Amino acid sequence: MRIVIAEDSAVIRAGLAEVLAYRGHDVVAAVGNAEDLLAAISEHHPDAAVVDVRVAPDHPGTGVLVFSQYIETRHAADLLGAAPGGGAAGVGYLLKDRVGNVAEFVEALSRVAAGGTALDPEVVTQLLRASRRTDGLGALTAREHDVLSLMAEGRSNGAIADTLVISERAVEKHIANIFSKLGLAPSDADHRRVLAVLRYLGS
Repeated sequence: MRIVIAEDSAVIRAGLAEVLAYRGHDVVAAVGNAEDLLAAISEHHPDAAVVDVRVAPDHPGTGVLVFSQYIETRHAADLLGAAPGGGAAGVGYLLKDRVGNVAEFVEALSRVAAGGTALDPEVVTQLLRASRRTDGLGALTAREHDVLSLMAEGRSNGAIADTLVISERAVEKHIANIFSKLGLAPSDADHRRVLAVLRYLGS
């Protein structure tokens, strides 16, 4: 992957660059503020950007994985809501002290680069508390809420099935019901999945 890093701490910025380069990824720029981040994205057209929430712009124009020490719900909701409708750019928000290992971090970054989501469960919880939109969510059953919450964490259908101790076929049925109740017409499956998550987390 071609990656841009935006982190105001020089030590963390250098550490991220070293870890990603060691894993075989191309860090095309490492900057310390939002203005330089936007310039780097415009110049290099990366697959994804790793940014601290303090320097994250609202409309980055690429997949963004926020990697921060704390949760800023308003900015996180704005960033999630600004994701392109076509699902071309993914979104993620991980907390620095809750990422267990490098492989987990790189896997989340890969999901974001591919147009998916990667959200720490605590981020999901905080955004839901701050959320005021329902937009059809009230029609979901408790089990459908559980499935959608796990989708928001970036889990695959198989991982959702394992977590909820149900079959993968049952997960697929729940997801189809979620799409229907949220009014998401049949289209690209990944596109609808991202839109469902954004609806769930929208402010």
